[in-house]
Amino acid sequence: MELTVYLAGQIHDDWRREIKAKADEKQLPLTFVGPQENHARSDDIGENILGEQPDQVARDDAASSINNFRTRVLLNKADAVIAYFGESYKQWNTAMDAGAAVQAGRPLILIRPKSLVHPLKELSNQADVTVETIDQAVEVLSYIYE
Repeated sequence: MELTVYLAGQIHDDWRREIKAKADEKQLPLTFVGPQENHARSDDIGENILGEQPDQVARDDAASSINNFRTRVLLNKADAVIAYFGESYKQWNTAMDAGAAVQAGRPLILIRPKSLVHPLKELSNQADVTVETIDQAVEVLSYIYE
């Protein structure tokens, strides 16, 4: 049984590559999807499709509508969602995607360090599983196949 896992979270470091590598090591039959990881492509997509926008607000709005469409389609087709909250970056998109997963009834694994227990307590309470490390999240996925 192959599952599709949506990887919600910031796109500024290689945490997704780490999850994929660990899942491959365990030979888990998983397909991973997620947001556009090319930051420039994500920022430019509105103008690339809709044409030049009159100002930065319109440019951001055009890009966000297309990025939100992509996220909604992929997240709603996923069997599970992993939302990664790290120490280094602001996590608005991660929180939005995790909330969308909860609303859509998608099983949610929340990864967050101890330092973020308090700010993420309500979201953690809505997640199916909350862990502190990528290794723990992969172990949760692995448990499905036992």
